[in-house]
Amino acid sequence: MKSLVIAEKPSVAGDLARVLGKVPKKGDFYENDEWVISSAVGHLVELFMPEDISKDLKRWTLKTLPIVPEKFQLKPIDKTKQKYQELKKLIARKDIDQIINACDAGREGELIFTYVNELAKGKKPVKRLWMSSMTPGAIKDAFANLREASEMQPLQDAARSRSEADWLIGINGTRGATVVFGRRGGRAATVGRVQTPTLSLVYQREMEIRNFKPRDYWRLIADFGVAAGEYQGLYQKPDFKKSDDEHDRVDRIWEQEKAEAILQSVLAAGPAKVTEEKKRTKQASPRLYDLTSLQREANSRFGLSAGHTLNIAQALYEKHKMITYPRTDSKALPEDYGPTVINVLRNLDEPYALHAEKVLENRWVNTGNKRIFNNGQVSDHFAIIPTDASAKKLGELEAKVFDMIARRTIAIFFPPAEFDVTTRTSVLGEHSFKTEGKVLAFGGWMDVYGKGGLGEDNLTPLTDPDFARSDSPKGALADRKDAQLEGDATKPPPRYSEATLLSAMEGAGKLIDDEDFADAMKEKGLGTPATRAQTIDHLVHERYMERQGRELVPTQKAESLMQFLKLFDIEQLTSPQMTGEWEHKLRLVEEGNLSRAAFMKDITDATQSMVNKLASPPPPEKVDIISPTNNESLLEDHRAWFSQDKIEIRGKEYPALSINKVIGGRKLTMDEVKELIDKKEVGPLDGFTSRNGKAFSALLKLIVKDNGTQRVDLDFGSNGEESLDETVDLSQYPVVGQSPIDQTPVRETPNAYVSEGRDPDGKPAFRLSRNMLGKALPPEEVKKMLAGEKTSVIQGFKSNRTGRLFDAQLFLKDGGKIGFEFPPRPPRKKAAKKAAKKAAKDS
Repeated sequence: MKSLVIAEKPSVAGDLARVLGKVPKKGDFYENDEWVISSAVGHLVELFMPEDISKDLKRWTLKTLPIVPEKFQLKPIDKTKQKYQELKKLIARKDIDQIINACDAGREGELIFTYVNELAKGKKPVKRLWMSSMTPGAIKDAFANLREASEMQPLQDAARSRSEADWLIGINGTRGATVVFGRRGGRAATVGRVQTPTLSLVYQREMEIRNFKPRDYWRLIADFGVAAGEYQGLYQKPDFKKSDDEHDRVDRIWEQEKAEAILQSVLAAGPAKVTEEKKRTKQASPRLYDLTSLQREANSRFGLSAGHTLNIAQALYEKHKMITYPRTDSKALPEDYGPTVINVLRNLDEPYALHAEKVLENRWVNTGNKRIFNNGQVSDHFAIIPTDASAKKLGELEAKVFDMIARRTIAIFFPPAEFDVTTRTSVLGEHSFKTEGKVLAFGGWMDVYGKGGLGEDNLTPLTDPDFARSDSPKGALADRKDAQLEGDATKPPPRYSEATLLSAMEGAGKLIDDEDFADAMKEKGLGTPATRAQTIDHLVHERYMERQGRELVPTQKAESLMQFLKLFDIEQLTSPQMTGEWEHKLRLVEEGNLSRAAFMKDITDATQSMVNKLASPPPPEKVDIISPTNNESLLEDHRAWFSQDKIEIRGKEYPALSINKVIGGRKLTMDEVKELIDKKEVGPLDGFTSRNGKAFSALLKLIVKDNGTQRVDLDFGSNGEESLDETVDLSQYPVVGQSPIDQTPVRETPNAYVSEGRDPDGKPAFRLSRNMLGKALPPEEVKKMLAGEKTSVIQGFKSNRTGRLFDAQLFLKDGGKIGFEFPPRPPRKKAAKKAAKKAAKDS
């Protein structure tokens, strides 16, 4: 009799066949007298969709919701149905007496195998192969220690529960929201248990930025001189205490009059009394990587998306066998892993061998260090570290990610870095000034990264190191050389990058930088390390978010959906904390500490509550705009402004006038709606987006349709393409300047700036699209160009080649072509520090 081994991917099946004694390939699987080895290709089986359950559920209506199957049924995925049929035949073979689940060691791997085996009606005993690395030694060890199916039941329960919970919330939420909210850009209003609260984080941050009101403040800087040289001090408010104002700082003076009064007092004071304190501080190395921290840092350092980092890590694990299992949420190693770590360090090649050898020589691998070796912080998988496999030829990005993992693994065993921190206080009369200096006294773990490496970047910047090295002027007086006020204003919080959004997802909405505190919170995070990248990519794909450089920006579709869900009070779909609680309960199911039935009851109750709220929309409200159809106030709901009078069409009543709030991905303002009703048109307006994501401009016109209703129509105008003798009258559009080609008037049409003059082919002699590289060109800027001037710096152009945003001034070159002039880039931090230091010496 034989054992059937089912891996998650064909490449893994090939690796297992080689390790198990070079099992020969036989068609699409491997077989010898002892083993039959095959694989899935990811998910092969999925849950029934509503239309599979009943034809009556094919139509999306609120009446059929909630859809809660008594039993979730399974079906093969169409595009991989042939692969499923192959596995089904192998499972049914009479010479197979046991099946070994060799899918990835996690929740998803468990689900892939469980669904295949269940749909194939597998009745044979099942064992679990649990691998944390793909080296031959690790594979052999895993086969020698196969787990029983009963051990895996809690993980299987959690996997099924996650799948069914996502189905219930996703199917019912998406159908209900799409019916009530409507489609945007031809797409359904997709919602989900994890994706929607994640989107809520990004949207709420955008609202904070949009509603932020800057507040002016002043800082007072004084220049002092002592025998050892000159230095600067920053004014400190007396008796400062932290308040609820997150922008308050000990050095910020909020009233200009007060700041100027302090300045005058300082200028009138005599020499400053100087006191100084020196202390040695230590900084431990960052902890080992879990997947989320690896993704965050790769995004910060190299701009890699979370999904790209996961793919690279998966290749390092699966293809190159150079790191341990990457889809982990642990930053610790098992307490018996000391010998393995020592072996890993011995096998590291240059440029790591020198540092690894130092760890081994000094016997710094201490299994008693709970920050590194801690069974309580290891669940199914431990932290990501290198394996003892020999180095392979890696691609550029693979090498960068491996370098991060290797150096972090070595550095954590090094002693802490040490700094000498000097704090000097200079008192002028009743006013105190503070100067801080910080210099590296002992490299410790930072030596692993070398000069300019990650270690330096992770540190508090070294402040005035020359000052910190100078002799202490205890009891000395310092001459006040100068003093000046520096004005500034508070700034809004930054938009999320993928790095910071991953942190926020990990902490269920609380952006947590402290690694140890984040570990305590992450069991209540949004999603799992393995699924967070997929969630972010999905939100971008569904056009709820856009990547602008390294920033994640919510779209108008996202804003409309969030406002809709808030209006309907569907808290379970927008609350990161609540969804984080659900994720925490899934972890309890996985650990066997919560029943699957109890978790699914919570999800079913939440689904019913959501549908009840969607079926009970709040009544529309009157707005201060009069409808021309009945001279009464318009009504407003979550989708549109509409009149109170109705027109019957084919047995149904429709508002006589209706104006959607969002048209072409652009939200209308109340002022624009008023102008549209008063003048029957408004615009041209910018900021519309086509279904393929292209920006465009248009006039909006209020037209009377054949059925008697009044609706909005987009008018793209002449587009600058017609010849002068065609029906479109260009003279209706305003003049913005003269053509540089033939000096005829240039007019602003809804989609372009075009000249009245024509070339020999009858086309405009000069034409400038109103939208360029995703940015609308305002008429006032085009007027400057036509007058021979440069525009102001226009922000937010998007490169067609790289997708990156950039700022530029535009000007007209000979022949009417557009030229770009780019503002100077700010100097990089290191260059800026070097320049500032040089300037200080020169002065």
